[in-house]
Amino acid sequence: MRIFDGIDDFATATGSHLGYSQWHVVSQEQVDRFADATGDHQWIHTDAARAAAGPFGGTIAHGFLTLALGAALIAEVYEVHGLSMMINYGLNRTRFPAPAPVGSRLRAGAELVELKRGPDGAQAVVRLTVECDGAKKPVCVAEAVALLVP
Repeated sequence: MRIFDGIDDFATATGSHLGYSQWHVVSQEQVDRFADATGDHQWIHTDAARAAAGPFGGTIAHGFLTLALGAALIAEVYEVHGLSMMINYGLNRTRFPAPAPVGSRLRAGAELVELKRGPDGAQAVVRLTVECDGAKKPVCVAEAVALLVP
């Protein structure tokens, strides 16, 4: 966990890798709850028997679940102190290059790509890379934009 003492300290990390989260297992229960929350019950995520005969040999996590997990995983990578809040502002680019099989271990890496100051604080662009243990490609790569308010 990297700790930054305010926006100025965080700005010094622009262009650098901030670290990695711990590994976390993606369970079928988690995938099923995500399917319930989003209404996306596609068989490749929720039907273990059918998915076993499918292209990935079993169920896989939703791409958007791997993205959503990024918020919790990134919280293990860094903190910026001295803020009244840090909120999601959006995404510049998101890709899901590989599947995340249910039961696999995922972790997130973060790189501070850009920090722009504005009248209400700063916008940080953090490249989030969610990796699957043993896989050649990441399961999610996104440029997450956060608003940092002092």
